[in-house]
Amino acid sequence: MTTVPEAVFDIAVIGAGMAGASIASALSSTHRVLLLEQEDQPGYHATGRSAAVFTAIYGNETVRALSRASREFLTAPPEGFADHALTSPLGNMFVARADQLGRLEAFFARPDIAPLTTWLDASATRRLCPLLAEPYVAAVYEPGALAIDVDALHQGYLRAFRRNGGALVTRSGLEGLDYDEGRWILRTATGVFASAVVVNAAGAWADNVAAMAGSRAGYVKPFRRTAILVDPPADMEIARWPFVMDIDEDFYFKPDAGALLLSPADETACEPCDAQPDEWDIAVAVDRVCAATTLQVRRIRHSWAGLRTFSRDRLPIAGPDLDLPGFYWLAGQGGYGIQTAPALAHLLAARIRDEDCPEALRAEGIAYADMGTERFHLQPAA
Repeated sequence: MTTVPEAVFDIAVIGAGMAGASIASALSSTHRVLLLEQEDQPGYHATGRSAAVFTAIYGNETVRALSRASREFLTAPPEGFADHALTSPLGNMFVARADQLGRLEAFFARPDIAPLTTWLDASATRRLCPLLAEPYVAAVYEPGALAIDVDALHQGYLRAFRRNGGALVTRSGLEGLDYDEGRWILRTATGVFASAVVVNAAGAWADNVAAMAGSRAGYVKPFRRTAILVDPPADMEIARWPFVMDIDEDFYFKPDAGALLLSPADETACEPCDAQPDEWDIAVAVDRVCAATTLQVRRIRHSWAGLRTFSRDRLPIAGPDLDLPGFYWLAGQGGYGIQTAPALAHLLAARIRDEDCPEALRAEGIAYADMGTERFHLQPAA
């Protein structure tokens, strides 16, 4: 028996975090779009637990290119997108001990990193962040790194989506997804919908959604990351400190509304869930940062965890599933989903519309094939 949907759309986007909101906003200018969210409100999971940093030198080469392509939108969004600036100055530096200098030098020598950064000796490094301990002898400093107002960015996308007539339905977890007579039937906790195209922007749940649609690809996997807030040293003014990361990515810290945000930069494989911090990871965060600095942690103000979802090759996926008609992925952004959202939404919207890859992305060396699932058909499964 054929299921009769309650409403029919051109495109259904599953997941209303930053990925889903950005692509739904982009597509809603030309299509009738449904945006489904399983939680009470959009952005509850990874979007609401971001470190809120834009840096064009973090991540692999492709991620860095996507970040560069996103910068203009983040610093100069369309008129009316937000009530105030989405970004503010922050700065970012990768730091190294003497035994890590070779890795820092190799990092600094990369052709897309050197033009955006400055090499700092030990004295200059500690002028920017006096908290660092003596073993840290050099840094690569990125003055153009920014703090991102994640909520303003997310709400801006949702506001534009609604202005374009898009339909957002919350508390609408997906219960079934079937392709029938040229369209997708989406059975949810709030009703049955139909659309010609589905965009899988479900974050940590992206593989679950794909499996529901009939895929056994297993393209992505979530990993837990921990963060804590602690009191800064009473005798130091931290507001102008940059984001600080060890070159081996063993820890990072940054100022955060009068506190210090610390993370052990952990990656613990887990199932999709409402991630909670583990006491061991909290202890590791404190231990690593205290070992690298003169910080003394006497209390933890707050702790949390979020899920960073990676594909097999640790590159984002933004393109069609070759085995499922009208089914597109926007997933696997790792820890870079906030700062790459503008570029990835621009790219996927153009591909869904059957347009050429946008010039701004091609200028950064990005091609559709780099982002699509085509690449997995040429790789052995992990």
